[in-house]
Amino acid sequence: MKYYIVIPAHNEQDLIGLTLQSLVTQTVLPTKVVVVNDNSTDKTEEVVLSFAKENPYISVVNKNSDAIHMPGSKVIQAFQKGYETLDSNYDIIVKIDGDLIFPPNYFETIIKHFESDPRIGMAGGFCYIDKNGEWVLENLTDKDHIRGALKAYRKETYQQIGGLRPAMGWDTVDELLCKYYDWKIVTDESLHVKHLKPTGANYNKTARYKQGEAFYTLGYGFWITAIASAKLAMMKKKPFLFLDYIRGFWKAKKAKTPLLVTREQAKFIRNYRLKKMKEKLI
Repeated sequence: MKYYIVIPAHNEQDLIGLTLQSLVTQTVLPTKVVVVNDNSTDKTEEVVLSFAKENPYISVVNKNSDAIHMPGSKVIQAFQKGYETLDSNYDIIVKIDGDLIFPPNYFETIIKHFESDPRIGMAGGFCYIDKNGEWVLENLTDKDHIRGALKAYRKETYQQIGGLRPAMGWDTVDELLCKYYDWKIVTDESLHVKHLKPTGANYNKTARYKQGEAFYTLGYGFWITAIASAKLAMMKKKPFLFLDYIRGFWKAKKAKTPLLVTREQAKFIRNYRLKKMKEKLI
């Protein structure tokens, strides 16, 4: 199976080389790697070009955008710019961040998962962060969720879910739509990926209400949003974030912010979320 990778990158000169080095030493190499240099003011482009000289399947695309790091929209707009430069002659499309180090067998293992069952639509490993010299699981989500930093999609799945949404919540709605269309999602605990910059490290203060807005646009409704907000605030060990998330939800509702899904999909999502919550209580 052929896989293409798109890497949105903003000021990643210190880390993108480590990511690319881990890609060029994969046991099964990617057919194409596109790095989208998104408004970088450092030497990100130069680092990528030095790899492209030795590895002709690597290319760089330059994009001008706002320097503010808002979660979701900026990164997916950059991804889309890279994706548009690719042909459709792939089996798996991969979106990764420019601050990861993959084990050499990562994509060989991911391909094996996709080959094992034609209904597997998404697959991924787990992100680990450095804590006092030890690599520990970046424990922000459930074990059945693939982190936004390393998403791999079967082509047919990617097309059926309508690609990625340029909004916060994109890396949740993709999985919920997978479930809606009856695709399977596989997470592999044996695949440990080093995440060099913890998630959300660069988000500015205006981003803090965005999580609640994301819950609204996923069609969660208030009670599921409240439960999900409480859980996330506890996982981040910042209980006051709960209030920000709830405010974000009501702000989005008041503004009649468009949902990322159809009414029918939103109903499915609420039922699915409630079912998962009940399973955890039993």
